[in-house]
Formats: sequence, structure tokens, C-alpha cells
Amino acid sequence: MQRLLPIAVAAALVAVLLIPLVLHFGQKSHNELSLDYAQLAPEGSKLGTSYASGVAAIMGNELEGTTGWRPNDLVIWGPTLMADNNASRQLGILQALRETTRVFKDHLTKVSSDQYDRNLVEAENLLRNDPDKWAFPSAESRYREAVERLQAYVEGLRAEPPKSRPINARNVELIRLIQAWSDMLGDAHADLLRDDVGWFQVDDVFYRTTGYCHVIAHMIPAIQIEYRQELDSRPVLQTLFDETEAPLLRCATMKPILVLNGGDTSPIANQRRNLDAYVTEGRQKLYSIREELEK
Repeated sequence: MQRLLPIAVAAALVAVLLIPLVLHFGQKSHNELSLDYAQLAPEGSKLGTSYASGVAAIMGNELEGTTGWRPNDLVIWGPTLMADNNASRQLGILQALRETTRVFKDHLTKVSSDQYDRNLVEAENLLRNDPDKWAFPSAESRYREAVERLQAYVEGLRAEPPKSRPINARNVELIRLIQAWSDMLGDAHADLLRDDVGWFQVDDVFYRTTGYCHVIAHMIPAIQIEYRQELDSRPVLQTLFDETEAPLLRCATMKPILVLNGGDTSPIANQRRNLDAYVTEGRQKLYSIREELEK
């Protein structure tokens, strides 16, 4: 028995060291998402196909990844212990997808007295479900249904006659999406600069922000497809969208081994401030896009 004790202690120490590294590199790999919009929305697809397919693919990637949906996991894999970084990031992704889908339903596919698209209404409602619930129903089951509603919307666009409402491609509605994204990044900016965030909460703020950036960065190519006609006639808008995507992609994939919280003059890094540089750059570019759309 005495011989087994040192072995058990050594195994526990190895596990304590290995688990964070496995989680770190696993999440680092998962954060790299490649969406092929040419495949998701082939040439000739109706307006709305790229947008809905992008939202569905982003959420699907979180549900079908190796570790699945984390915020409702229990014990060691739950959002308050070992796997809290990915859980916080997924909560940021969820919040950004909720807003992105809301604007899709309320504005991009609807004008004045038009009816709401029923699939989009269902998709948004399903995304509003509690991310912490693990049963009756589970968060995953509701979010998978949301993905199915978005896919049904795309199928409705392909029907003859179409059963889904396409994007209307008016600048005034696109401005609402740009504003919603700007507001999210503004919230993230304020969180990243707060002085009252403790060392044990700083990583939650950091990774929630990367979730916002992840959604916006991967939805920008969808917007460039949906509004191609407008962007082709105004190359400056195309350039601005490209310049917005680049810093947000960097924000989305930042994954330090430790999120440090050093002060302004401390020799210790402050990853929140580092991340905020990319958030601020992306937000300023969104402002420029809005100004150009309003001309």
C-alpha cells in the first residue's frame, strides 16, 4: 500500500499538469474555423443563403466539436473549473449569434409591415434558451433545433416559389446590423478596461470577448456575398469590410496559456488590454462602414 501512494501522488501531479495543457491546445485548435462560403452558398443562391448558412455553421461547430457545448457541463468539465475558458468563449459566441439572428429576422429580411419569416422567428427563440440547462430540455437540443430552423430557411429559399423571405439588400437595414455589432464590441471594450475585475474573473471577460469577435469575423464574408452588388459599386466598402475582418480574426484566435492581469506599469502582461487593441480597431472600422453606408 505504501508503494502505491507515491505512484498515486505522481499520477495526480501529472494529471494536474497535463489537463490544462490538453484543454489549452484543444481549444486553440478548435478556435480556428474555416467556413467555405462558396460551398455553403454556391453561385446563384438566393439572398439570405450565405447569412443563414454562416450562423448555422458557427453554432454547429460549437455543438459538434470534440468537447461539445461546455457551459452546462458538470463538475470538472463545467464552466467554473477546468473548462471555464471555452465555456466563456461559447457564451460570447451565443450572445453574438443571438443578436446577429435577431437583426436578420427583424430587419434584413423584413420591411415595415412585412411578416416575419417563421423559421427565423423559431431559430432566434431557440437560441434564447438557457445555455446552462443540461436537461428538460438541454441547451444542446435547443441549439441544434435552431440550426435545423436556419437550414429549413435555406431550403425555403431554394423552393419554387420561395417559401422563405430573402435578404432585401437595403443599406438602411444593413446599418442596423453594423450598429448591433458595434454595440457588442463596445460592451466588450468596456469590460476589457474595467479595473474591478479580479484575477479569477479576468479570463472569463477575455474569452467572452473572443467569442464576439469570432462570430463577427466569420459573418463578414457572408455580408460581402449578400451585399455584393453594393460593394462592387463602392470598392471602399469592400476594403473596409476586409480591414474589419482582419483584427477581429486575430481577436477570435488569441489563446494565451495564462490570461494575466498586470497593471499599467507592471512587468506582468495584461492580456485584456492586448486583446482590446484588436477590438477597438474592429469597432472603429465598423464605424467607418456605417458612415460610408449613410452617404
